[in-house]
Amino acid sequence: MKKKIDNLPNKIPVFPLSNFIIFPRTTVPLNIFEPRYIDMIDDAMKSNRIIGMVQPKESNQNVPNLYNIGCAGRITSFNETNDGRYLIVLVGISRFKIVEELKNNKLYRECSVDFSDFNFDLEENKEEIKFSELKPIFNELKSLFNKEGYTINWKELEKQSLDQTINALSMASPFSLEEKQALLETNNLNDRRKKLEKILLTYTVDNFSNKTLQ
Repeated sequence: MKKKIDNLPNKIPVFPLSNFIIFPRTTVPLNIFEPRYIDMIDDAMKSNRIIGMVQPKESNQNVPNLYNIGCAGRITSFNETNDGRYLIVLVGISRFKIVEELKNNKLYRECSVDFSDFNFDLEENKEEIKFSELKPIFNELKSLFNKEGYTINWKELEKQSLDQTINALSMASPFSLEEKQALLETNNLNDRRKKLEKILLTYTVDNFSNKTLQ
């Protein structure tokens, strides 16, 4: 495992994106159109194809402060559109901790990062979680997604492994930036499931309160 950690770079470009998280072994498509991130993808494609996804603490600043924990991903698919956009597919590798932001003369930001706290992200061992433990979460999320107008292909989602399902729901859920960050920083899958339940409980309580006040 140490060898795999050693193979990861200690300096990566970072892509700050609000309300957006990825997990190891999850796959997400991205539409890249800002010039600074076009440059970032160009440089990544010339090297190890690794970029770091991290949430900004404030969404209304040009150079926002970043959360300390993000997740690195490798570009596995790249296409350029006729209007100059990049359509990429990113596969999560491992979460990281930002050591410091580096000064550079580029349009995008780079950070010195440390993967050692998350070496288990590279392990293939699956944690024991029963589908029955996920059923209450599924039911609550279906209700919340419907209320928020989100469309999810639940049948396709249920075909995935339980770890993929939990991570996919954590990524796609209509939670706040802070709630998604809390999910990203959970130690393991079981903790993530418990955190999902805790967050969903606050939404259920809020909905109940709103109904009783009307």
